Amino acid sequence: MIAGAIDILPMIKMKLDRHSIASAFVFYFILPFVILDIDLFGLAWWLKGGVTGLAMALPIIIMVAEEDKKSAPPMLIMSAVLGTLIGIAGHFLL
Repeated sequence: MIAGAIDILPMIKMKLDRHSIASAFVFYFILPFVILDIDLFGLAWWLKGGVTGLAMALPIIIMVAEEDKKSAPPMLIMSAVLGTLIGIAGHFLL
């Protein structure tokens, strides 16, 4: 929930539509379950979250980039950074 809140706070500030905000929150609400349960061929534990977050966000980013090319780089960065932070938190908390 913390990752979802971190991602949607700028979206709320920019006054994006509620469907986009809800979509981002649900994505980051579900992402920790995927990151913590996936095994990526011996990939380092600290890198697993970033790779998984980026890979899962790519379809959304491609779809959004068609209409708004400026939003793709921040989305790429946030998905990699928040995915990495989720992976690190999961490693140390579980």
